[in-house]
Amino acid sequence: TMPQGPDVVPGATRPPDLALRQQRLKAWKPILDPTWVIAALLIIAAIFIPVAFKLNKMSNEIVEIRQQYDAYDDPAPLCGINTTANAGRRCTLELTVPRDMDPPVLVHYEISGFYQNQRRYVNSRDDAQLLGATTQTQLALDNCRPLATLSNETTTVTLNPCGLVANTLFNDVFTLSTDPAMTAVDADGIPLAMIEEGIAWQSDLEFKFRQPDGFRHEQCGSCGDANCTCATEDWSCTEPYPDQDGNCFLYFYPNDDTTQYLYETYPMVVSPLDGVLNEHFIVWMRTAALPTFRKLYGWFDQPIAAGTKLTFEVDANWEVASFRGSKALIVSNNNAFGGKNEALGRHFLIVGVMCLGFAAFFWLKHTFRRRKLADKNYLHFKEE
Repeated sequence: TMPQGPDVVPGATRPPDLALRQQRLKAWKPILDPTWVIAALLIIAAIFIPVAFKLNKMSNEIVEIRQQYDAYDDPAPLCGINTTANAGRRCTLELTVPRDMDPPVLVHYEISGFYQNQRRYVNSRDDAQLLGATTQTQLALDNCRPLATLSNETTTVTLNPCGLVANTLFNDVFTLSTDPAMTAVDADGIPLAMIEEGIAWQSDLEFKFRQPDGFRHEQCGSCGDANCTCATEDWSCTEPYPDQDGNCFLYFYPNDDTTQYLYETYPMVVSPLDGVLNEHFIVWMRTAALPTFRKLYGWFDQPIAAGTKLTFEVDANWEVASFRGSKALIVSNNNAFGGKNEALGRHFLIVGVMCLGFAAFFWLKHTFRRRKLADKNYLHFKEE
């Protein structure tokens, strides 16, 4: 209802006299006559068909080497562990490079049949805990169940991080063989080295993950040094941790006696110095949209010549038989549109060919059985 009363000024609620407010904007209302439709379809076809061939060419130039090494339906998998989780089976995968590969050369693992997109799975995490909080809300505990705590007959420990996503971390380990007889070299003869840093999104590293509040670490002289000991209350470690370079560290995690941290759940993948900042873990925590997916494991910044044999040592721990899945190792390069993707070019080609076909059909129809524009004979009025 309109406002009424002696204090109401006539016209006070009227919108301003502007083209936008008074709906007087100019508009283009094209009449889609046959000539316009045919021309539009031909233009789309002229764009999409060449783009399709270009995309297919770019996809074919990508080198992709895939080796499946475990699957529920494979009677003789290269590195099968059946349903035994954390089996620690060691095996070797050898991949031969068919064509020269320019850096970056990417190493992915591929999993099929695992639904990371399931709603219950996606919600099963505590983002505050991943950002360093050592206490949890009731809602976070409920979201993380049944993997919020672990209990036996005498004790209960809190999982940090909790939830299904964090505690199903892919924990197969891939390393290039160090056997001198199988050491791979790049196109310049320099031994290849797989880099496992720089695989996670920088925004995730900066804004989504932090070590628990109160965590600290300190480098000591050497692991055999009498002063390099965890025997004081300042440290929660049981023994000094040596990194890959031989340096020794002492570290402290808060509430370590009642909490199981990520490095304790997955010691084969995560070091106590990295914790939730481990990039393999951060890559895993970005859940996939489809049941068959790939995640980046590492990369080479060296050119690899055709015929090079890449020998990977695999520690198989992540079982796939229980959910009827499979896993594979993939080495590939990429382009501006990502990895090898034949479907993209195929879809562009289908759209382009369809537009060309429709344009031909409408042209024939317009040429041989032309219909006069606005012909009254085609108007049918409702009979009373």
